Amino acid sequence: EDIIFDPNIFAVATGIEEHAGYGLDFIEATRLIKERLPGTWVSGGVSNVSFSFRGNDRVREAMHSVFLYHAIRAGLDMGIVNAGQLAIYEDIPAELREAVEAVILNRRSDATERLLDIAGRYRDEGGGKAPATDSAWRQWPVERRLTHALVKGIDEHIITDTEEARLRAARPLDVIEGSLMDGMNVVGDLFGAGKMFLPQVVKSARVMKRAVAHLIPFIEQEQDGGIRRLGRIVMATVKGDVHDIGKNIVGVVLQCNNFEVVDLGVMVPCEKILQAARDQEADMIGLSGLITPSLDEMVNVAREMQRQGLRVPLLIGGATTSPAHTSVKIDPEYEGAVLYVKDASRAVGVAQKLITAGERDRYIAEVKDDCRVRRRRHSQKDRQAPQMPLAEARRNKARLDYGVPPVPQAPGIQVFDDLPLVTLAEHIDWMPFFNAWEFNGRFPDLLSDPAVGEAATSLYRDAKAMLAKIIDERWLTARAVIGLFPANSVGEDDIAVFADEARGQPLALLHHLRQQRGKPQGQPHLCLADFLAPRDSGVRDYLGAFAVTAGIGAERRVAAFERAHDDYNAILLKALADRLAEAAAEYLHAEVRKRHWGYASDERLSADDLIRESYRGIRPAPGYPACPDHTEKAALWKLLDVERKVGIRLTEGFAMLPPASVSGWYFAHPQAQYFAVGKVGRDQVEDYARRKGMTVAAVERWLSAALGYDAEAA
Repeated sequence: EDIIFDPNIFAVATGIEEHAGYGLDFIEATRLIKERLPGTWVSGGVSNVSFSFRGNDRVREAMHSVFLYHAIRAGLDMGIVNAGQLAIYEDIPAELREAVEAVILNRRSDATERLLDIAGRYRDEGGGKAPATDSAWRQWPVERRLTHALVKGIDEHIITDTEEARLRAARPLDVIEGSLMDGMNVVGDLFGAGKMFLPQVVKSARVMKRAVAHLIPFIEQEQDGGIRRLGRIVMATVKGDVHDIGKNIVGVVLQCNNFEVVDLGVMVPCEKILQAARDQEADMIGLSGLITPSLDEMVNVAREMQRQGLRVPLLIGGATTSPAHTSVKIDPEYEGAVLYVKDASRAVGVAQKLITAGERDRYIAEVKDDCRVRRRRHSQKDRQAPQMPLAEARRNKARLDYGVPPVPQAPGIQVFDDLPLVTLAEHIDWMPFFNAWEFNGRFPDLLSDPAVGEAATSLYRDAKAMLAKIIDERWLTARAVIGLFPANSVGEDDIAVFADEARGQPLALLHHLRQQRGKPQGQPHLCLADFLAPRDSGVRDYLGAFAVTAGIGAERRVAAFERAHDDYNAILLKALADRLAEAAAEYLHAEVRKRHWGYASDERLSADDLIRESYRGIRPAPGYPACPDHTEKAALWKLLDVERKVGIRLTEGFAMLPPASVSGWYFAHPQAQYFAVGKVGRDQVEDYARRKGMTVAAVERWLSAALGYDAEAA
């Protein structure tokens, strides 16, 4: 009778399917303990069960009360919980009690989504004194209600409150420059202090945009009714590139800090960017890009800004950009300020310095000096130059045993018009999703992180809820084409792909690059061609190719969200489409290994195993470290007839449209591995240009990020 059992209580309603039964599991465990071990006691850490609703005390209190109600009936003797914040079971609103009970007792598969749908109406203002469902905050002065709605991201009453504020104000503009801007200043301060995170800021921006949209018609009726902004920035994803999630997030954060953002979209030609900057009298220009050809286009924009006499600051951002590239390649082309902006959290500080009269000149001079110092350091580094001639690197190629390569069970081309989204969702790697929102850490650990856990959990719930709609309402369509072909390596670093086993004239000739950096003794200098048997060996080898998209239908849905001034859901949908595309590539690769090629027919791997790539074979993509040349996509598109078969097209910069698309090659050799080619020498560039039938200058342009020498000096 002195023994107390304390079974674990874990959080429910996290959005992770395996967690759905944790509440009921504890209750059933309590019942079993009391039945089989009479005389013992049962305790539990009750507050854990509601962890996923941190920040919403009203819902948490209801969850604790409902949980205790059922656990005590099962035999719970004692619980660790704040007794002063327990709701009376019978006093919980019926709607909330029913939704919470469905979650705690795992009564239905959509219980979490149903609770999420109503949770916002029971949100607390800070200390749990003013639940959103109570009349308390709705009885506050309208100015305070507007601030509360902005900080909490609640848009349910924003039009009503904005109209009330307008009727009381001397001018409709006063509402924006008064109450609404005061609220956004609070948001900006909290974000700057690390007390709010990007998803929350974007939700606040959604509320602000809807309020402003309501006021704009009234403002336009007045003369000189323009909104006073801190500054104006023209932003664009450069020509040939289609990726804009990061740019959109930066734009929203700047708008939250009272900057006017003119977003020109994606694939924007240089002249359109510069003309917009002149027409809009922009205080700065922001360029974004993800694929490596974008780096050269940014240089081109800077060069044109110099030629045309513009002197507005130029902000550079995107996944492939860096302080080194900005300083070494872009800054020398432009006498004005060129500033690298790593992410949204830094954008506001940079922009504010550029429009502050007493700080602007000093800051620009400081940035220019930093660029000069970085260029000098860069020029003194030996790491840029490859440490081995191409001929010597080829002599140290990988020598593999090719044995008898597995023959594809389903050779040729196959098209998949409608991959099952519900299956793809099971293969999502969530870490890149959180990275896109600038959360660092490991998933799912970051959901319980003391600093970011609340915001990350809220974002995850929103993502899971939208994912359910994407699947149930078929917002998106996933399509793919794969091909499995006879193939062999030819020459030193190329691959010939054949139509059939006659292996006559190649259907396609694929060109690859080889590592040239110094390596320890015994480590080969790798090239993707090493993973296929040479043609003159007589071994009949094979290669696969694929292109997949989960972005069909996304553009229309995103546009609808943007028309409704809902940047949050627009960005959320783009990010989820990207994740589904990567999940489709992972799922399809598994199907190829097990069925279509069939060399791993007995493979039994979990979704986590797939994310960790615990399988035989690789799927490298053109434009990525093992094959950094984006122009090789042209051969892939021709080989599979991608655009006609599944609707994915290539831009002039070899970016894929829809953006939520993935393509690449399948290699099946047991020793095939991912690697980075790294920097290449001029000897390899000249050889590569000859093999591809291109000029050296053209190859240098496409491989600019991989050059181990100064192309202009050479």
